[in-house]
Amino acid sequence: MRNIAVLTAAMILASCGGNSIVGSLDTRQNAGPCPVGGAIYDASRIVVTDGGGTNFTNIAYTGEVTGVRVFCRYLDDQPLDAELEIDFALGKGPQATSNQHTYPYFVAVTRRNGKVLAKQYFSVEGDFSSGPVVGKREVVQDIVIPRADDTISGANFEIIVGFELTEDELKFNREGRRFRLDAGN
Repeated sequence: MRNIAVLTAAMILASCGGNSIVGSLDTRQNAGPCPVGGAIYDASRIVVTDGGGTNFTNIAYTGEVTGVRVFCRYLDDQPLDAELEIDFALGKGPQATSNQHTYPYFVAVTRRNGKVLAKQYFSVEGDFSSGPVVGKREVVQDIVIPRADDTISGANFEIIVGFELTEDELKFNREGRRFRLDAGN
């Protein structure tokens, strides 16, 4: 009986294809691909220590960019308007002094050759009141991808995400070292 009710509701919704909500959705296919998006390897992780070294016992907070998705829309010869969804894994270590921590990060629009066209700074808040490891999704809207005209594809650009790191944190990452607070779970 329940399946019949669900099927009936689905048929009613399908027959309402002309209503204003369904009709207002933009179902046109994009004129080209969205820019590639991802985390830059050297800045995709952050390990904040208490200053006493880089052993596990000295870790205050960790963070990692675990996913980046780009959504965009072409409109004639206008710049591309893009939106990002960024997934973070955030951790609290033995030297953490609070259940809250702010992780600064950046979003940069580049040409495929690496030239940075624009860079914006943001932060993601880690709330560890429910446990030492949390996942967080941030949405960044209104990223403008410049195009000279409608023959320029989004494939000519990249959107790069990374944490703002100190020199020591960057060195730690470049040495290939890492800690994940959930590694033992």
